[in-house]
Amino acid sequence: MKDLKDIIAHNLVRLRQQAGLTQLKLAEKLNYSDKAVSKWERGESIPDLRVLIQLAELYNIKVDDIITEHPEGEVKPKINLRKQRILIVLLSVGLVWFIATGVFAALYFWRVTEQYAWLSYIIAPFASAVVLTVFSGIWGSKLTNAITCTLILWSVVAVFHVFFAVFAPVADKWWLFYVVAAPFQVLIIFWFFFRKVK
Repeated sequence: MKDLKDIIAHNLVRLRQQAGLTQLKLAEKLNYSDKAVSKWERGESIPDLRVLIQLAELYNIKVDDIITEHPEGEVKPKINLRKQRILIVLLSVGLVWFIATGVFAALYFWRVTEQYAWLSYIIAPFASAVVLTVFSGIWGSKLTNAITCTLILWSVVAVFHVFFAVFAPVADKWWLFYVVAAPFQVLIIFWFFFRKVK
């Protein structure tokens, strides 16, 4: 029979990987250091009972599933955090477009502003980019944060472009919006990829 530390270590590695978590992300959820998680997974120490209960709740399993060997078939966590997160993000962005459709319908049926109803769909990409940036800040990486901030920047430029084209036509000056936005794009790249984190 395997040593209890080895059994727990094996189960912790497997459950974390199946849930799509890194050691660092798991440590943040448990308010522990990633070094502690690494020690548990190498079998150098055992998490205390409170942590085992937290882990069982996180993976939606029993504590017994963490501390016992499963030769007949390993217990899988009943959640996949990556899939859950993607679903939450998609539902949130879908809600933005649902609201945009509601605003479009309201403006279209209100006869005074029906000619401008379609503008609600011009603002929806900006709102979607903001939602994506919020979730990227919570769950994402440097790359996803840079991409979502870039989406915000260029969707704002597109909104200004369209609104000025509709309400204050200056046909030969639209390119200025893109020229002004370009340095901000460079700043986004420098901020996310070249700054040193202490």
